Amino acid sequence: MSNQLISGWGRYPVVDAEIAVPARFENIDLTALNSIARGMGRSYGDSALATQIISTQQLDNLIAFNGQSGELRCAGGTTLEEILKVFVPRGWFLSVTPGTKFVSVGGAIASDVHGKNHHKIGSFCDHVTSIELLIGSGEMVSCSPQQNSDLFRATCGGMGLTGIIVSATIKLLPIQSTTIRQQTLKAANLKEVFQLFEANRSATYSVAWIDCLASGNALGRSLLYLGEHDESGTLDMQSGHSKSIPFDMPTTLLNRFTIQAFNTLYYHKVCETVSQQQVHYEPYFYPLDSIHHWNRLYGRRGFLQYQFVLPKTAGLEGMTKILQRISASKKGSFLAVLKELGAQNKNLLSFPIEGYTLALDFKWEPDLLQLLNELDQIVLEYGGRIYLTKDARMSEATFKQSYPSWEQFMEIRHKYGATEHFNSLQSERLGL
Repeated sequence: MSNQLISGWGRYPVVDAEIAVPARFENIDLTALNSIARGMGRSYGDSALATQIISTQQLDNLIAFNGQSGELRCAGGTTLEEILKVFVPRGWFLSVTPGTKFVSVGGAIASDVHGKNHHKIGSFCDHVTSIELLIGSGEMVSCSPQQNSDLFRATCGGMGLTGIIVSATIKLLPIQSTTIRQQTLKAANLKEVFQLFEANRSATYSVAWIDCLASGNALGRSLLYLGEHDESGTLDMQSGHSKSIPFDMPTTLLNRFTIQAFNTLYYHKVCETVSQQQVHYEPYFYPLDSIHHWNRLYGRRGFLQYQFVLPKTAGLEGMTKILQRISASKKGSFLAVLKELGAQNKNLLSFPIEGYTLALDFKWEPDLLQLLNELDQIVLEYGGRIYLTKDARMSEATFKQSYPSWEQFMEIRHKYGATEHFNSLQSERLGL
């Protein structure tokens, strides 16, 4: 056990924490109050921060696999990277994956992560069949949609606040090759990209990059990337050398001029209205994983990622208002990612609702919080919500207005003895 300064992937905020790294789940000490489990530390804000942290990085073994059903049982600290490394060559892929493979299964469940195919098959936990959870009393409890379903619905998307995920059983997806057939569609503005999403709802995967600094008739100009698993090709894993950002970049390099120049070049790199490519799954699903420590690009003070969802009926109007406000602020983002989300599931604190979600990165600046508070009000006005896994500053009032099941979640926390044992900086900030 050691003390160190630690943060989420956004590097804001920073906390001085006592970190335990148990080699076995039997060694986890629950006598300390107000602790939280932490996997790979890829949640952006303070959801995996506390004065007492239990790291699951050594609790990462694969336990059992059913080659007929595709069901894999693994420890909660197992990373998506490890699953891909073992099972892709055997013809299996993750049913749902976020934009990085450097996350743990426990973290993926706690965040109920979604991917580029949410509009088709839902979020990560929609493909979890059971969970073994260490609760506050020290007991191991099994939960699933059929068994202790209240605990299952609170744990999936519950940000680690119900207990420690010891193991889980997830369903994998059969594939024939590692190749993705990618189609790139160029949209002149936000209205056009929304129309393209709707016209291509049959696509298995879809995601758009947006120029968040464009204005006027070009507001929301985008590149929409559709994807399908190719049936031809091999199951070879991609080889090659990763790059790394060796030090914190000067924050002065990130300004509205450099971001605007980058966005303009990125948009115009695609000349055709429609183009097709065959790509390996790595750059399609994990474009930033090849750049280690890419969060250093935002400088020593870090950045805030802001991700929200708006219901489909309000999507175009609400998204237009938000992009207009961001464009006027001149606080642009290199990474502005738009996705379509499908129907909401039954998990109490899961983020997705049917509509459109936009994620943006903003470097830390003293006046940034005021802008984000203004965006919160627009999100609430249109019936949307903010993603807890990306959040580092949302107010308790905003959270409770946009997550109506929070009281039921708290009842389950009390029922299973979690309120005294499992707490994070985020849970304290949001009144959980």
